[in-house]
Amino acid sequence: MKTGTKSLLFGVHQVAWHPITVLLAWIELYGLPSWKELICIIIHDWGYWGKPNMDGQEGADHPFFAARLAKKYLGYDEYMLCLLHSRHLSYSMGLTPSRLCYADKLSLKYDPWWFYLPRAWSSGELLEYRRNAERNGFVSGEKTHREWFKWAYDVMVTIGLKQKADAMPYSN
Repeated sequence: MKTGTKSLLFGVHQVAWHPITVLLAWIELYGLPSWKELICIIIHDWGYWGKPNMDGQEGADHPFFAARLAKKYLGYDEYMLCLLHSRHLSYSMGLTPSRLCYADKLSLKYDPWWFYLPRAWSSGELLEYRRNAERNGFVSGEKTHREWFKWAYDVMVTIGLKQKADAMPYSN
């Protein structure tokens, strides 16, 4: 089973738990979502299904799946909301990340380490995330998983809170 699929079934992006944490973060940042925004919160990471990695090229393309669903059934604004929930993809397109990006980052605030780390470990995501953090000089491989989580938590929550003002809804 591929890492992206494991992530959705029992890992970091688990389809029942992750949308709840993103919803809590969305409410903290923006108040209650519309029903269309709620659907986007639920489906935004479904594109990880079948992906061999989370941060490689295949994993980086995961927003396209939910964006296509959103465009077909919800509309253009929701297409952009899903598509631009990835900072990497947004910046590569020369666009500002969507509000969903920042709720997604802030969602780690609602995911306790004792629940997050076993999911990340069992899905194989933790190894990939730790490798990337070490390769980029953020967290030494000698640090414990909890120390890595503290670093990731601090970074993600800061991004979520600091950048929320920059995120634009995509209205025509």
